[in-house]
Amino acid sequence: MAYVAGKYTYPSPLAGYEGAPPLPDEKAEDGKSYVNPVNETLSKAYLDFPDPLDKGRRGGFDIHIYYYQANEAQTKYARELWERIRREFPELRIYRFWDRPIGPHPVAMFEVNLFTPAQFGAFVPWLAIHRGPLSALIHPNTSEPGDSPSGMDVELRNHTQRAIWMGERLPLDLDRFV
Repeated sequence: MAYVAGKYTYPSPLAGYEGAPPLPDEKAEDGKSYVNPVNETLSKAYLDFPDPLDKGRRGGFDIHIYYYQANEAQTKYARELWERIRREFPELRIYRFWDRPIGPHPVAMFEVNLFTPAQFGAFVPWLAIHRGPLSALIHPNTSEPGDSPSGMDVELRNHTQRAIWMGERLPLDLDRFV
């Protein structure tokens, strides 16, 4: 079964679990959460990003970390954060420190790419603590059957419907994706 909301279609989250036995109603020791069935192995999502996330050169997620370039204190903090990320996470792809808006981004920023679930699991919690006054857009890089040749429809979805924000949500120039 698929769900349709607006222009997007969503496959059932239970695809692959058809015919599974009912879940237990038993509460866990904390008295609030439920006891879940035991699996023999961890979800494959611990090791590889699920489809349709990019597992190649582009990476599964982009993180854009924004700062107001006219704000001297934010600019200083952003530059120090950029340096810290480069020193602590050298395995990540870290782009140029932009001093002005670029692309669909309304203010200055820098970008970090994540290639594995382990990198995502380590970096995103770290960023939640260390981003200070800065906002961050975390968006997936996907490719799906039926994408337009330009890929703009999927980029629009990745930067909006599938986006995750930390801090203040900034208005992107979405006309670039249409």
